[in-house]
Amino acid sequence: MKFSTRHDADCTADELFDAIGDFGRIERMLIGRGAKVTRIDPAQEPGTGMGWQIGFDWRGRPRNLRLDVTRHDRPERLSMAGMSDALDITIDVTVIALSRTRSRLIFETEIRPRNMKARLMLQTAKLAKPQLDRKFDRRIAEFISDLQQAA
Repeated sequence: MKFSTRHDADCTADELFDAIGDFGRIERMLIGRGAKVTRIDPAQEPGTGMGWQIGFDWRGRPRNLRLDVTRHDRPERLSMAGMSDALDITIDVTVIALSRTRSRLIFETEIRPRNMKARLMLQTAKLAKPQLDRKFDRRIAEFISDLQQAA
């Protein structure tokens, strides 16, 4: 199942990419929402190879996700790949400069099942895809707003 959204921001492409690529701030945002976030790599500079083990509760059950940065091409593209017990997730973020002071963020997420139970869950979720698309769009807009306000 694939989700995609685009948002325009009143900042330069470099500023928007720096906000999206500020992993320390994103870690703090996740911890503030109740997730357990553990860095699993020694790198201090943002880039390919960074990784996290993320634990969170979803639908009343504890879940674990390993997330790794697979591509970090500043200031245009950031890609991450994650794996949990049931799902594989791919996140692609692209920043496009529209003008000197405006930029566009294209945020794409693809979720693939790893077992039959996950496949059934995603098939059921496809019935509510329009609602999930709206919720995804709203959450990404809130995420971008939070990052820009903190910057």
